[in-house]
Order: sequence, then C-alpha cells, then structure tokens
Amino acid sequence: MRSKGILTTVTLSCAAAVLLAWPASAGEAPEEGKPKPEADGAGKKRPVRPLAGAAEDGAPELTEEASKAINDGLKYLLKVQGKDGSWSAGRFQMACTSLALMAFMVRGEFPGYGPNAEALDRGKKWLLKQAKSNSDGYLGQSMYEHGLATLALSEMWGMTAGENDDEDIQKALQAAVDVILRSQNVGGGWRYQPSPDAGQDTSVTVMVFIALASARQAGILVPDESIKRVVSYLEGAQDQSCGGFSYAPTGKGVSIACSGGGLYAAQLCGERDSQMVKAAINYVSNLPDSIFLKTGAYYYTHYYAVQAMVQAGDDEYAEWYPKIRDALVDKQNDDGSWPQERAGMVQSTTMAILVLGTPHRFIPIYQR
Repeated sequence: MRSKGILTTVTLSCAAAVLLAWPASAGEAPEEGKPKPEADGAGKKRPVRPLAGAAEDGAPELTEEASKAINDGLKYLLKVQGKDGSWSAGRFQMACTSLALMAFMVRGEFPGYGPNAEALDRGKKWLLKQAKSNSDGYLGQSMYEHGLATLALSEMWGMTAGENDDEDIQKALQAAVDVILRSQNVGGGWRYQPSPDAGQDTSVTVMVFIALASARQAGILVPDESIKRVVSYLEGAQDQSCGGFSYAPTGKGVSIACSGGGLYAAQLCGERDSQMVKAAINYVSNLPDSIFLKTGAYYYTHYYAVQAMVQAGDDEYAEWYPKIRDALVDKQNDDGSWPQERAGMVQSTTMAILVLGTPHRFIPIYQR
C-alpha cells in the first residue's frame, strides 16, 4: 500500500473532437524541497491518506444528496459490470473499465478492499489480463483509452490485495508509460495513435499527460524533457487574448473542454505560478454558469475543470464545486446512471461520480 506526492465559438472545438474520437477509435515534477515517494523492491508504497482537511461524507461541500448520488451511481455500475469483470463490452471497453475502477477508488475503495472488493478485483484482473496479452504495452484502441488505462494502473499500484499485484501492475504500468514516452510528438503532444508521427491535439495530449503525471508521482521514471515538451505544447495552444486553450496548437479557436484540461495539465507540469496558468484560471473561472447545465462533451469537460479548480486554490474550488455538484445531482437518472454521451452510459456515469467525489481526495492525482 502506498501514498504518492503527486465556449466561445470555435472553428474546430475540442468538445466536438472528443465526442468524435471515442467512437472513431474505439507528471508533475516533484516540487523543489518536496520528498519523492518512497518505494521498496516492487514499488510498493505506504498506505494512501487523504490530505489534511480532506472531506468525508459529512463535509459541508459533499451534501447528503451528492453522497447519495455517488452511492446510487456505484450501484448502477455494479449492476452493469460484465461477467468477465469489465465494463462496456466491445467498444470503449478498456476506457470504461478503467474509469469504473477509478469511480470506486474516488471513494477509497480498491480491488480487494471495501464493500465491493470482489467486483473491483474482477475489474483489476480483466485490466491486467489485457495488459499481459499486449506485449507492446499499448492498451485499448486509441491513446484516449491508453491514457485512462495507464491512469487506473498507476492509481491502483500498491493499493490492491492480490499477492502478485504489485509486480504485475508495475510491469503493466511501466510498459504503458514506455508507450506514452516513445509516442510523444516532437511538438510535445499526442494524438489518437501511439506514434510520434501521428500528430498532436490538446484533447488527447491532456488525457495522456495526466496519466504520465500520475505514473511519475507513483515513482515511474519520466524524463524532465518530456514534461518540458508538454509545457511547450500548451504554451503554443493557449490563446493569448483570453487565456483559454485551443484544440490544436495554434492558440486560436478556444474551447471550454480544452481550456479546463489544458489548465489542469499545466498545473500538473509544475507551472502553477506561471502567467500561462494564471491566465487560464481567469478564463475558466469566469465562464458563464450556463456551462454547468449544458456544454459540449459535458462530463469530459467538467471532469477536468473541477480538478483544475482544486489545483487553483480553495477560493476557486469553493466557488466551482457546488455548482457542478448540484447540476449533476439534478441530472442523475432514476437507476443511478447519468444521461449518456456518445461513449455510452458507463462513461457518463463514471465521470459524473469522479466529479462529485472530488471532496474525498483519496486519489493522489486529484489532490493538491
């Protein structure tokens, strides 16, 4: 067990690209003076702890209604889990299984631990089986899926009960990180396929980089040069006139989804005090309240935006979280799911739970 220290109108919006990419395919450097995570032989770490002041169910911002919504959402996920342990058979299976595991982790439940230990263990076994069957380390059908699978592996590492889990997860995680590192474009980003020649866009880059940041926090070696190239990419994708981020590294055609994701990625790059991050915080925090009711790639957008507000500070988070919390509670279906986007009901439900569960702070990459 371990702990880790780590819309404006658009020509081509990141939100649209995300919705199209799902069906089409179907780390932060340690701060100066901050100790790196300790590891023994297989990378096993100390038990994870919430940060000081981390919220439990009785925390003011996590209302009774929100807590119930999370519980009902997790019950829905248990009902739709496949017999093989995965979620969403066929299309997006890798992405949805990874997201579902993360949805339970956000409340402090891990494979082998907690009231749903057995179900999560089956999900973990399915994920590791896929990793073992892919000798090149590539997980899923696109770098979107690969990023989510890498993130799930990183956050599970050292947190499960299986006898050989630490070693198996470490091997799969290292192989997945190797894919990410060798696929980085010379411009610093990533696109749909695991090749440096595949191009780059902000949507894929953010998802892949957050996984890389998580792995680095966990103790996997990620070269500083790779982080610097991501910073360079983000600088090129930022619209200097407003602080938001564009889908492509042109700095034009700002989207809400890419702005929240780009901001979160920049913060995890260690750029919290930079002008780039300050301008992006100003842009995102001043978006109209209508985005809490409706916006392109709704769950994807708010998954990133709320984490960016956590990183931005207590004031920004306190202003943002209650709005998306109440909106998500109102949107929940009677069966515990959330209305689907093009990637399906599991994707929308898992991301809604991850947003609502932000106060728990059990997942290190979502801590400040």
